[in-house]
Amino acid sequence: MADKKPTKKKDDDKGEDFKYILRMANSDINGEKPAITAIAGIKGVGDRIAQIALRRINFPPDKMIGHISDPDQEKLVQILAELSNDLPEWMLNRQKDFESGDDFHVLSTDLDLIQRDDINRMRMIRCYKGVRHESNHKVRGQRTRSNGRKGLTLGVMKRKVGETAPAPAAK
Repeated sequence: MADKKPTKKKDDDKGEDFKYILRMANSDINGEKPAITAIAGIKGVGDRIAQIALRRINFPPDKMIGHISDPDQEKLVQILAELSNDLPEWMLNRQKDFESGDDFHVLSTDLDLIQRDDINRMRMIRCYKGVRHESNHKVRGQRTRSNGRKGLTLGVMKRKVGETAPAPAAK
């Protein structure tokens, strides 16, 4: 009989310094994902920004993010923190802020807080978008007659087989 080679576990291929979970920008990142996908999983970071950040630290985008070294991870966190200074204005997700008028890039939980504050401000001033948010309707002009229905079913009810339609009333 042929000798069977012992199979390696997937964990052995990764090495001793592999990190299964990384913590960046108040988010847990799965270390087994490709770097570009994992960084794009942070709220407020898309594929383009992830690609820019990885190029700056010279980390291959298709390699698993769990293989990143500690100094590279610190550099990546620093790059994500300073996105407002490095990116062009059109690439920032918070342009001409309502309170300060500045342009900056917001990540993770800060993004949720700012979005909630914006919606609450629209509700308070009773603008159209705020009223639509309050009543849980579509906000950006989408069709509501035939799409996005919730709750009870609307439409025509089917009749039972053999039942006839009521005769129209004579005048």
